[in-house]
Amino acid sequence: MQKLVAFFWFCSGADTEILNKCRTETAKYVGIGATVFFTGVFAFLSATYALYTVFDNVLSAIIFGVVWGLMIFNLDRFIVSSMRKEGRPRREFAMAIPRIILAILISVVIARPLELKIFEKEIAPELVLMEQEKYAEQEREVMERFVPYQDSLRSQVSVLKDEIAAQAGRRDELVRIAQEEADGTGGSMRRNLGPIYKVKKADADKAEQELADLRIRNAERIQFVEALLAGSIQAMNRELGALKRSSVDGPAARMEALSRITSNSDAILWAHWFIMLLFIAVETAPVFVKLISPKGPYDNLLRIAEHGFVVEETETTARANAESKSRTSNLPEHERNYIQNRLDAELNK
Repeated sequence: MQKLVAFFWFCSGADTEILNKCRTETAKYVGIGATVFFTGVFAFLSATYALYTVFDNVLSAIIFGVVWGLMIFNLDRFIVSSMRKEGRPRREFAMAIPRIILAILISVVIARPLELKIFEKEIAPELVLMEQEKYAEQEREVMERFVPYQDSLRSQVSVLKDEIAAQAGRRDELVRIAQEEADGTGGSMRRNLGPIYKVKKADADKAEQELADLRIRNAERIQFVEALLAGSIQAMNRELGALKRSSVDGPAARMEALSRITSNSDAILWAHWFIMLLFIAVETAPVFVKLISPKGPYDNLLRIAEHGFVVEETETTARANAESKSRTSNLPEHERNYIQNRLDAELNK
């Protein structure tokens, strides 16, 4: 048990020699150290899962996860150990604001990959949908390159066929007019094959010949255009057949899927915020514990120990100045003043 307490003291960044002199502070610093330790554990799990989705290799993910967890652990330990209790709540809170912001950023980074693991079953169907949407988008891009050209070719074929149909209609009309002239039901209303009929019959024959010529000419053009159309369709089908359903399973895709299901489900949205707030609370807990806890014996002893170093530094500096003055006492006044000014400038830095 004592080893575990010593370990959590180490995690809290506290001075164990000073803590051994004030046992009433044991529980507080064990709690702070445990929070820092488990934050590092969460960071390790989060990074390991996130990196496993990237490298798809367990060993690599664990190695980098350990490095990331140790880095977060060391950073949290530094944040907590660098705070000092001075009995001035406002000043202490102002000094803690950058540390709180940093702790929130760390908690967000840690929480996101763990959210991906927690909502893994909900994310999987969304990834399939995203994969289908991506494949459909690729199909649409291919078709957008071919369909306008194919529509243009179909339009040309339609125009050529319409020309034939229009000429056939004109020919039929002229044949009808000549026939009515012949049987007396139209035109001059005389039943005979006279000169008027011959003129109308000649017009009908001419229209028939023009129709035959147009059919031959347009048939060749239609055949050419339809060959182009068939080639375009074959090329489009080849490209569509060559499309591959790319796997959508990376960290960015999973975060996108989580964002989509979060925006579509209030339950998942609330769960997302609860998880995020939980990690923020865990990550900022050591800082707030230090802020709200009263100034205790450990803080007083720590301040005394640090003050001892300040006193020792001051005494050492004073002795060095005295020795310097003693050595320069025989120098001319302007040289002594120059040396003294240099020493004062160094001390004031």
